[in-house]
Amino acid sequence: MLKPPLLPQVADGDDTGLSNDHLKPIRSQDRLCTKWDFVSLWVGLVTNISAFYIAGSLVELGMSWYQGIFIIVFANTIILFPLTLTAHAGTRYGIPFPVLARSAFGIRGAHVPTIIRAVVACGWFSIDTWIGAEAISILLPSSLQQSPLNNSIPWLGTSVLNLICFLLFWLFQLVLLRKGMEGIKDLEKYSAPVLIFLTFSLLIWAYLKAGGFGEMLSSPPRLSYSEFWTLFFPSLAANMSLWSTISLNIPDFTRYAKTQSDQILGQIGLPILVGVFAFVGLAVASSTQVIFGHVISNPILILREIEAGWFTTIFAICAISLTIVTTNLAANLVASANALVNLCPSVFDFWRGALLTAVIGIICQPWRIFDSTDIFVHTWLVGYSALLGPIGGIIVVDYCILRRMVLDVSSLYSASSSGPYHYYRGYNLTAMAALVLGILPVVPGFLHNVGAVNRAPQLFIFLYNTSWFVTFFTAGISYWVLSGLTATQRSQAMEPLLLQST
Repeated sequence: MLKPPLLPQVADGDDTGLSNDHLKPIRSQDRLCTKWDFVSLWVGLVTNISAFYIAGSLVELGMSWYQGIFIIVFANTIILFPLTLTAHAGTRYGIPFPVLARSAFGIRGAHVPTIIRAVVACGWFSIDTWIGAEAISILLPSSLQQSPLNNSIPWLGTSVLNLICFLLFWLFQLVLLRKGMEGIKDLEKYSAPVLIFLTFSLLIWAYLKAGGFGEMLSSPPRLSYSEFWTLFFPSLAANMSLWSTISLNIPDFTRYAKTQSDQILGQIGLPILVGVFAFVGLAVASSTQVIFGHVISNPILILREIEAGWFTTIFAICAISLTIVTTNLAANLVASANALVNLCPSVFDFWRGALLTAVIGIICQPWRIFDSTDIFVHTWLVGYSALLGPIGGIIVVDYCILRRMVLDVSSLYSASSSGPYHYYRGYNLTAMAALVLGILPVVPGFLHNVGAVNRAPQLFIFLYNTSWFVTFFTAGISYWVLSGLTATQRSQAMEPLLLQST
C-alpha cells in the first residue's frame, strides 16, 4: 500500500530556474481545501455562460432536450476519469500542473504542454470577458447604444462602445485577481449560492412564461436518425473540450486539498452538476421557441428580450458577471499564469503571468470567435481539443501506468543531467514524438474545417470531429509503446522510489 510521501524541501533561490514560491510543493499544513471547497469550485465553473450557450446550441441545432442532456452528461462522465487521475498527483505531491508535466515531457520539455494550455486559457479568458462585456452593454442608456460609437468598425470587427465595455470588464477581473489563489477560493465559495439562485430563477421564469414544462420540453427533435449521429460526435467532442482544459491543470487546485478523498468526493459529482445546469440551459433554450417564436441559445440575448424592471435587470447582469468571473479567474488565468511562471520563474510571478494572459486576451479579439456558433463550436472547441487531448493521454500514461503514481519530487526541480526527468537536454523526445503522432490524424480534418483545403476524405472529417478521443488515445498508446524502448532504465531509476513508498 502506498503511503503519503514526505515532501522534500526545494532549495530557495536555486540556480536551476525551475522553482520559485509559486511552483514549490504545498506543505501538508498549508492544504486547507475540503471536499466542499471543491464542490463550490465546480459549482462556480459549471454555472458559466459558455456551458449554458453550448447546451442551448444543441437545441438550436435541432436536438431535443433529452438528447442534449445525454450528450452533455456522457461527455463529462468520460472527462472525469482523466481529470481525477491527473488530480491525484496534485494532492499526493502538492505540485502544480507545470511541474507534473516535467515527469513526462522533461524539465525543459514541460514548457511545450504548459504553453499550449496557456494559449487555450488566453483564448477562453478573452471569450468569457467578451461575454461579460455584452452583459454590461445591456445596462447602457439607449441613447448611447444608438450612437455612432456603437457602429461596427470593419477593420476592428466590433464597435468602439463594445470595445470599451470589454476593457472595463477586463480591468474589473484584474482588480479581483490581486488577492491571488486565496481570493479566488473565497470568491468561489461565496458566489456558489448566488449562482444556484440565478440558475433556478431563470428556469422558473421560463416555466411561467412558457406555461409549464409540458410546453417547454414538448418540442420533438428536428433531426433524422442519420442527422443526429452526424452531429453526435462533434457535439460530444465540443462538450468534452469545455473541461478538457481543467482536466490538465486540475493539480493547480488539488495541490491544496487536505486528502485524496476530499478532492475525489468534491469532483465526482461533476456529471450531476453539469447535467442539472445543462437541463436548465436546454429547457430555457427550448422555452424561447414558445415564448419568442424562435430558439435563442445565448442567455445574454435572452436577457435583452425579457421585459423586466431595472432592479431585476441589474441583479441578473451582476449575477451573470459573477458566473463569468468565477470561471475566468479559476479556469483560465490560473492555468496560464502558472505556465508562464514555469517558463521563466525568475521573471514571472503569479500576478505578472496573469497580467500577460490578460493582455494576450485582448489580442485574441474574441468577438471574431464568438460571432458564429459554427466557429465557436466546430473550430474553437473541437480544434483546441486536438491539442489538449494528446497532452492528457501522455501525462496519464506516464504517471499512472509507467511510474505507478510514484514521483521523485526533488528531481522535478533539479537540472542535474543525471536526474530521471532530464532525458535529452531536458526534453523527453519520446513524449514529443507521441504528441506529434497524436495530433497528425486530425490535421486534414482541421484544415478542411477552416477552409484551407476544399476536400477531405470522410474518414479525416470524422477523426477531426472526435478530436479529443483520437488524440488522447493515439498519443497515450504511442507514448506507452515508445517508452518500452527505455523500460529498463526507467525501472532502475524507479526502484528506490517504489521501495520507499511501500
